[in-house]
Amino acid sequence: MTSGQRRLSAAATAAIVVALSAACGGTNTTPPAGEGTASTSTNAGDELAGQVKADGSSTVAPLTSAAAEFFAEEQPKINVTVGTSGTGGGFEKFCNGETDISNGSRPIKDEEKAACESKGVTFAELTVATDALTVVVNKENTWANCLTTEQLKKMWEPGAEGKITSWKQVDAKFPDEPLKLFGPGTDSGTFDYFTDEINGEEGASRKDYNPSEDDNIIVQGVTGTKGGLGYFGFTYFEENADKLKAVEIDSGEGCVAPSAENAQNGTYTPLARPLFVYPSVKAAKRPEVAAFLDFYVANIGRIATDAKYIPLNSEQEAKLKTDLDALKQG
Repeated sequence: MTSGQRRLSAAATAAIVVALSAACGGTNTTPPAGEGTASTSTNAGDELAGQVKADGSSTVAPLTSAAAEFFAEEQPKINVTVGTSGTGGGFEKFCNGETDISNGSRPIKDEEKAACESKGVTFAELTVATDALTVVVNKENTWANCLTTEQLKKMWEPGAEGKITSWKQVDAKFPDEPLKLFGPGTDSGTFDYFTDEINGEEGASRKDYNPSEDDNIIVQGVTGTKGGLGYFGFTYFEENADKLKAVEIDSGEGCVAPSAENAQNGTYTPLARPLFVYPSVKAAKRPEVAAFLDFYVANIGRIATDAKYIPLNSEQEAKLKTDLDALKQG
């Protein structure tokens, strides 16, 4: 099974679980996941049963979905569902006690921490992989092989709205091709990270672009538009490398391509970033959640490689294991 098939399978499994839950007509008396859903562990050795709910970043979702599918081979009676509400939307659900784990493509904000605190939701921050946020253009784009961070800002800053509408306005050497922008919606951690690093302020962006929380919609937009440009996580580019062209980024030290090596060695700046999962302390005390987290962390290198993410280095992986141990003791 390929990585793409594995992700599709995991997503299909999640959809089936959600559909079955809906079909019950709300008669399920199990309390919300984040409020300490009782474990339904069996007496058959170490086999467990129950449900683990994750939501949040669409960038991190395929990684957690891959972990869930590998985990299902060992614990087939535990259903791990993975939603994609965006990092912000995921934290909202998480702080309301609706999920056990929140996937984040940026660190949790102070106001989100306060929201969790007000609901009595405590958590740990676990760094699970590295990402090279990737700027992509249409395959027919022969002029934008490398863009400076200043050129990206010229395209995306709030002042560009309604004014920068042609590639020629970005650089006089570029053709007078209509510039069509596609990107994550405002609930996305990728949106927050990109706007902060490129425009100098988190959330500061022109509004006349085509937003979507679904990275596949961004892929479709750019592939269908000669003058299209978008951005999302490196793993989505790798899955669609036959349809799109990745742009090298020049932040002042020359053009650097997005890659695992360049993200890990620090040369792909400023768009290399860590990726996170945030487990609830209360949820982590349930055997099925604890078992999934133990599996996720113990196999993080294999999971990241299979799902085409940039794995942690040895020092980062050691810290991840230490952070999980601290969570379990909390």
